[in-house]
Amino acid sequence: MRLFLDANVLFTAVHNPRGKAAFVVELGQAGLWQLATSAYALEEARRNLALKFPAGAARLEDMRPSLRLASDAADIDCPAGLPAKDCPIFRAARACRADVLLTGDIRDFGFLMNARDKAGGLLIQTVADFLKTVQAGG
Repeated sequence: MRLFLDANVLFTAVHNPRGKAAFVVELGQAGLWQLATSAYALEEARRNLALKFPAGAARLEDMRPSLRLASDAADIDCPAGLPAKDCPIFRAARACRADVLLTGDIRDFGFLMNARDKAGGLLIQTVADFLKTVQAGG
């Protein structure tokens, strides 16, 4: 299974090393699933860490080797209603053939959460929902 991590998931994994996002990253690093992100998401996470949690910058860099970098694919259509700022995230997740896009951005991605039919087959979930799905065997 390939998981695409949005910037807020990367930020949260670094900021809270005992939290759910960090747990997902740890399991990926252990080989349970593949981890992917994009340069766009990585840069956003770096920027937010520099502003809000500068001590975490080194942890993000330590995490970097376990993340496959996916490219934005401008030829992939974004769902109607998804803000333009989030299209590079959606397109990169689709381009790398992620099974799940993990994001905490419920405001912008909320209408696509758990709705593969609206997201071109991509499952978009929060980390908590993803872990519940995995625990339930789904």
